Amino acid sequence: MEHRTKTPSKHLGRKIMQMRELLGIRQEAVAEKLGVSQQAVSKIEQNENVDDAMLERVAKAMGVSAEAIKDLNEKATVYNIVHNSSISGSVSGQNYNCNFNPFDKWAEAIEENKKLYEALLESERKRIALLEKLLEERK
Repeated sequence: MEHRTKTPSKHLGRKIMQMRELLGIRQEAVAEKLGVSQQAVSKIEQNENVDDAMLERVAKAMGVSAEAIKDLNEKATVYNIVHNSSISGSVSGQNYNCNFNPFDKWAEAIEENKKLYEALLESERKRIALLEKLLEERK
């Protein structure tokens, strides 16, 4: 009986994506640092093989070493995400520790908008009164 050990995945694009997601970096941010489009970063992440020069550039853009990306263990990453999310009560693998009530913030924003609208109306009323006064003086 032959015993086979599965070698770790060498899909560098997928490892780049996982490292980026672990770091909480969006494709757009990496693209901006590389001076390319978000679609170009997406294509890099879809490629199984990424040349060393590009890997170095992407790693630098994310603030990690190329070796960290190459050595990223996919199974350990998935285990950590699943394990940590079940412990911390996160949603969709992302920590959701909101320390404010979103509805309160929404209500505050509406009140602020009302104040701004009232100030704008008052400014327009003064402007109209001034224009009416100027018209009366010309008559």
